[in-house]
Amino acid sequence: MSSATADFSSEPEPKPDDILQQLERVLASDEFHSPERGRKFLRFVVTETLEGRAQFLKAFTIANEIFGRQSSFDAQNDPVVRIEAGRIRRGLERYYLVAGQADPIVITIPKGGYVPHFNHAEPSHSSADPGPRSERAAIGAPADRKTYDTRLLAALAAGATLLIAVAAGYLLLPAGFPGSRIGTQQSPIADTSSPMIVVEKFQSDGAEGATADIAQGLRDEVIGQLATFDDIIVIADPSRANDGNMRGFALQGSVQRDGDKLRSISRLIRRSDAAVIWANNYDADLRAKSVLQIQADIGQDIAVSVAQPYGAIFVTDTDKIAEPSLTEMGGAYDCTLAYYSYRRGMDARSHAAARDCLLRATGRFPNNATSWALLSLVYLDEIRFRYKIGAQPSPDAMLQATKAAERATAIAPDNTRALQAEMLVSFFTDDIDKALKLGAAAYAINANDTEVAGEYGLRLAMSGKWESGCELVSRAVNKDAGPKGYYEVGMALCALMRGDLQAAELWSRMCDLEYNPMHRLVLLSILGAEGKTEEATQLKQWLDTHAPDMMKNVRDEVTRRLQRPQDQERFFGGLRALGVGTEIADLRIDRQR
Repeated sequence: MSSATADFSSEPEPKPDDILQQLERVLASDEFHSPERGRKFLRFVVTETLEGRAQFLKAFTIANEIFGRQSSFDAQNDPVVRIEAGRIRRGLERYYLVAGQADPIVITIPKGGYVPHFNHAEPSHSSADPGPRSERAAIGAPADRKTYDTRLLAALAAGATLLIAVAAGYLLLPAGFPGSRIGTQQSPIADTSSPMIVVEKFQSDGAEGATADIAQGLRDEVIGQLATFDDIIVIADPSRANDGNMRGFALQGSVQRDGDKLRSISRLIRRSDAAVIWANNYDADLRAKSVLQIQADIGQDIAVSVAQPYGAIFVTDTDKIAEPSLTEMGGAYDCTLAYYSYRRGMDARSHAAARDCLLRATGRFPNNATSWALLSLVYLDEIRFRYKIGAQPSPDAMLQATKAAERATAIAPDNTRALQAEMLVSFFTDDIDKALKLGAAAYAINANDTEVAGEYGLRLAMSGKWESGCELVSRAVNKDAGPKGYYEVGMALCALMRGDLQAAELWSRMCDLEYNPMHRLVLLSILGAEGKTEEATQLKQWLDTHAPDMMKNVRDEVTRRLQRPQDQERFFGGLRALGVGTEIADLRIDRQR
């Protein structure tokens, strides 16, 4: 056995066969709350340690074996292994607290690494034979089962107390208080700068019993998942929202059980007119998954569908404000809706309306990080989407985008929208290392934010980390993140770079080709690589007519996005086959802009 599990006591260490039996006991338990890949993760690190290969349990190795990452995996920019390890640690803590109290062996994965520790978990001793502590515990482990349970219960109680305190602060801290969850917002009840979601009690087919407990647990899970989104205010106590302010939403749910079959029904109600703006049903089999896993899966799906950018609460009213009146709108939430309305159509008029509205919002609510972040993105769009918007960027657009993004992260360093804005500004000013670090931080804070995951995935991919980047882009596509077709063009690039031209063309045709002329340029490169000259000629004629300025600046637009010369060369190869961009044969160019 590895030395990582030795030298802790004079008592013999647990035998490998006993450890493997304990591993199977954990994995077979419904109280070990972990998805299939988490179980594979735990099995892998345990068996590798028992085989004497603990020294090789690094993030890179685990990413390759468990998550299918290739040699391009970068642990600094892709936190998937760290995140999964944290989930396993929490799953093990729960297992030993609920189901494994009498188990003879305790398996832990100490923080700071991925090598498991194996310890005997003897019952508490009588006063006549207490047993020396040094002979009972590994470093950092309690001496016996009773001590372990006591400390774990104390830690959980402390955590619950902290959560209650945080929740109280979330609702009661004064406006602008630096430690507030809503950070720079005004009163969470009166302020309109963020949409408010009241999570009502989930109903069940019985007032008491197992189904009622499942319904309560599901509601708690939904509240926890929603709370990870910075752009909304979550109200867990419906009585606090009954103040006459009907703006916002109510989330309602119910749970029904028929034997081993479970059905949950959820809907989002607009409080102003009681209209149902989103609803979904979820069916689950209690024989296939534990209750905890079902609650986690459904809770995540509800939170993402409702609260992600371009989710239900951010698109329901955007049609009403496609041309917002600045004299009538002043709340930051109104301007957030104006931003998403603009991103759906992306023309000069809606862009100007969103920009001016956000300027007013940041003036009225100067400590609202989300408004500053969206303002940064609007300025940046003048550069990265200028051919779609159809207007020349202002001379100081990049400077204004940078200042707004920096202001957002200074106000709220953990705000995912702020980190997303600064990531994109850093990427388009060629500070790639900073961009990827910011993206990793945003993704680690809220992996459910599919807009963050998708944009971070695109930056990873276009920086040359195609394997990990394309996986995140794929998730964004599967969750319907972003404007229609936005991430599909990313999938087209992913397929192009791995040489799958058929898939690349299919993905390219699935993206919204009207969204951005750059999307048509991607398809043009793919058609050129496939030798489809006739179709490519028609597409080129469209681009020459509708985006002549872009066609004159193909080299700059491509190298602004694709960072590696070999990726640029693959893209330009398809264009050269059509006689486009013959002046870009030398890719060793000065990219300083």
